[in-house]
Amino acid sequence: MGPRFTLLLAALADCLCPARPCIICDPFVVAALKTLEQSYLPGHLAPEHHENVMKRVEQAVKDFKDLPLNQDTYVGAVDEDTLEQASWSFLKDLKRITDSDVKGELFVKELFWMLRLQKDIFATLAMRFQKEVYCPNQCGTMLQTLIWCNRCEKQVHSCRKSMDCGERRIEVPRLEDMVLDCQLGWHHASEGLTDYSFYRVWGNSSETLLSKGKEPYLTKTMVGPEDAGNYRCELGTINSGPATVIRFRVVVLPQRTAEEKPAPNIITQEEEGPVQVTPETLEPVITIASHPKPPRAAKHHRLLILLILGFIILVASIIVTVLHFRKARGKSKTSSLDVKSSRSEFKSSDQDLSSRTVESKPSQGDSVAEETEDKGEESES
Repeated sequence: MGPRFTLLLAALADCLCPARPCIICDPFVVAALKTLEQSYLPGHLAPEHHENVMKRVEQAVKDFKDLPLNQDTYVGAVDEDTLEQASWSFLKDLKRITDSDVKGELFVKELFWMLRLQKDIFATLAMRFQKEVYCPNQCGTMLQTLIWCNRCEKQVHSCRKSMDCGERRIEVPRLEDMVLDCQLGWHHASEGLTDYSFYRVWGNSSETLLSKGKEPYLTKTMVGPEDAGNYRCELGTINSGPATVIRFRVVVLPQRTAEEKPAPNIITQEEEGPVQVTPETLEPVITIASHPKPPRAAKHHRLLILLILGFIILVASIIVTVLHFRKARGKSKTSSLDVKSSRSEFKSSDQDLSSRTVESKPSQGDSVAEETEDKGEESES
């Protein structure tokens, strides 16, 4: 096992030195490596190789942070969820090896294959994090907690994009509800956010605060011509400066007639001049449907009708069940009466037959006696 085992260790070191994951930042991985050294190696590997194997394995895991930096694949940091997935995959494969109870060269081969597989798995997880999770905001400022692999430290990373998220045109018919939506898809994943503030912007560039709070919507019922104009929404942060700014241009349309079907209000995003759109500044157009709310009386009326129909169906099903049960019971009674009547008729016919048999027997005795008397008379004569 000497020369071949040394070559295996050298191959293991060569393949793991440029390894990728920073799973050494997970305390569960550190604990698993200590258990491997203290509990598994003594009974599965020659003592003279323990120190060399553990040094190479620990160095390989530490070198996982040395993945080349790339804006599209890896920036030297991951989030907690990505690190947890990579660590879970590593621990699962390590447990599979220890449960198999392999020893010597086979153990080194299995360990080599497992670590190589984990590099590919982490590369996939890191790329997915970079494309889908890392700084998903297309405008504004997002605060995101990341784990930096070179120091295994959690830090809040600021994803800064264009603060202005554009202007949206909202059309709403007169006497209907207007809803201004200030929420973007990445707001729920950002940290350090405070309140949504809605302002009415006047012609002289002055502003009036309409509402402020955690709710990302501003609702105005029964809008009129005086509600048309410009509005602005601002999402605050714990630091100085807002996270996002969204502008709204509200247009009040004529009132719909009773025959017209309510149509959703269309919200479009407009720019004040020709702007070159890039993937970093583009924010998807959002369409919000604003419908007149049905009166409560109509809702209650519909609910009452549904309850009545349900009660009628329930009563009808009970009646049908009872009638079916009675019908089946009547049939069973009729069949039992027919059986009893047939039995009684059969008994009466048996009795008639036996009585006829008894009557016929005495008549035969009388005829025999008469013949005997006639013969006696003839002999006497």
